[in-house]
This record gives sequence, C-alpha cells and structure tokens, in this order.
Amino acid sequence: MHTKKLIPMTPLLLLLFFSSLTVGSASTSAGENLYTPKANLIRYWNKEVKNNHAKPTFLLSKVSPLSAVDAARFSKLAAQNALSSQFPAICPTANLLCFPDSFPTLQELISHPNIVNFRNIWRQQGIFFRKSMLKKGKVMPMPDIKDKMPERSFLPRSISSKIPFSTSKISEIKKIFHVDDNSTMESMIVKSLSECEKAPSPGETKRCVGSAEDMIDFAISVLGRNIAVRSTENVKGSKQNVMIGTVKGINGGKVMQIVSCHQTLLPYLLYSCHSVPKVRVYEVDILDPNSKAKINHGVASCHLHTSDSNPNQAELTIASGPGQIEACHWVFENHLIWTVAN
Repeated sequence: MHTKKLIPMTPLLLLLFFSSLTVGSASTSAGENLYTPKANLIRYWNKEVKNNHAKPTFLLSKVSPLSAVDAARFSKLAAQNALSSQFPAICPTANLLCFPDSFPTLQELISHPNIVNFRNIWRQQGIFFRKSMLKKGKVMPMPDIKDKMPERSFLPRSISSKIPFSTSKISEIKKIFHVDDNSTMESMIVKSLSECEKAPSPGETKRCVGSAEDMIDFAISVLGRNIAVRSTENVKGSKQNVMIGTVKGINGGKVMQIVSCHQTLLPYLLYSCHSVPKVRVYEVDILDPNSKAKINHGVASCHLHTSDSNPNQAELTIASGPGQIEACHWVFENHLIWTVAN
C-alpha cells in the first residue's frame, strides 16, 4: 500500500489556512464578516455608545459596501498616497460619485446654495409649521422631503482619514478623484470644502464628517455617550396632505440640544454636522388622510428662537407668541438628528 508524504506547510500556507478558519468563524449571527466596514461600525458603536438601543439602521445603510479585502487594500493604497492609481476600480465598488456630469441635477445643486446648504433651505416656502399642527388627527401639507443629491456611501475611516480635506489641497484632491480642471466635479468639491471651512456661528459647534465613525465621535463630543440617531423613515407623503397620527416627544418633549447632520456634495458621502440648542424633537406617525393607514414615521424638530436671535422671514411668519418663535420642520430624507437617548 502506498502512503502519501505530507508536505510541510510554509508560513504563507499556514496564514491562508488560519485566515480561512477566521473568516468562517468570525461572523455575526446574520453571516456578516467581522472585518467588513459594516461589521467594524457595529463594533465601534457597541464600544463608544453607552445604551442598549437598537443599532442605527440609517447609519448602517450608508456604510461602505467594500469587502474586508478591498477595504484593507484601498486603505493601504491611501496610506501610500497611491489611491489615485486605483480610483477607477474603487469608485463603483465603493458606491462613490464616479461620473458627476451624467447626474442631471448636479449642476443645479451646485449653483443653488438653498439646496446644497440645508441651513439656508429655511428660506423656501412651506418648510416651517407650527408646533400646534403636531396633534393627532390634524391634516397638513408636507413639503418635498425627497433627497436631491446623488446616492453615495461613506468611505471607511481608514481611507477617508488619509484623503486631504482642505481647499489648500485641492490639487491633491483632484488628482485622487481624477477631476478635470473647470469641471462640475471641481466646482462641487471646492464649494463643499469652502462650506466646511466656514467658521461656526456664535455658540455653535460644527464639523464635516466623511465616515460614520467620525459622525459618532462628533455627536458624542456634543451630547455624551448616551445618544440615539433619528431620521424620517421614508418619503411617503411628500408634496401632499398628510394626517398626523401618534406623536411622541423625545425627552418628554422638553427643550434640549441636538446635533443635526445634512449631506454635503463630495465624491464620497459627506455630512455637515452642527450643534443646535433649544430644540424640541418629536417622532410622528404619518397617515394617509383618506384611508387613515400609516404611511411613514417622521421626525420633526421645533426650534426655539428668542426675539434677539435674528430669525429669517420664513420663521417670523409662524411666530407662536410675543418675543418667541417655535418653528418646526420635518427631517428630510437622508438627513438625521442626534439626541440624548430616552
């Protein structure tokens, strides 16, 4: 009888062997590899956030779709300042904005700061409503809450942290993302970076974040570790009359500080986050006014302004009392707010 001679395993074979065992066993209950960007975020959330609330599905939906292998490979390239050589490969794989000139409304978004900068969107008509409208059974018009920006995902922090982020580094940024001179993409990047570099308003804290982990860090720096993220569930009811269902006041409807985050245009998903004082936040079941069926679960924030805070005309039109204004609005699609968790 012939016997086969065993071949000694080289260090490389041993590494591959144990790596395959790790990948097979290191997975979540849903089969998620523990080294993907999504799994990394779940682990980071569990480490940094101190409550037992459910994981933030909104943030998880924005995480990079890169595999663990691709994330590690592109992170290494970013550390070596060689990401530009692989941008055509990473762009579609990472769900970035690859061909901005093919996006029909992008130039309009860049040209109109009322859309690009959400803090200026208040000037539009029909955005604000009175707090008194948030009562069960009330019928009210909902504005267009649909996101107008191109879909993108966050980059893993191991990549985004190595990409220059300054108008003074625009040449390097253009090289990484293969941006032509005087192109739509260049205008987009310069405008977004300029917005991020603006000084905060008095009493405000602000930061632009290019990863979910960075957003968590900023929210914690303002609100502490017992936090929750909230967003409107979908866009049903947008641009039509809706009926208000059950209303729940976060923190009992008391005035509190929040962190508000709005999208900003870059090839990868970027949010501009800022602290907002004196806000009441409500979660609201939104119903079809005819069938009374629930069609959405909205988040509304009501901002308090004293007479010396220089509110704009849109807010003044819904003043709720002498010397004080409580202006409410829905949280739009793909925007979110952070609060202290109940």
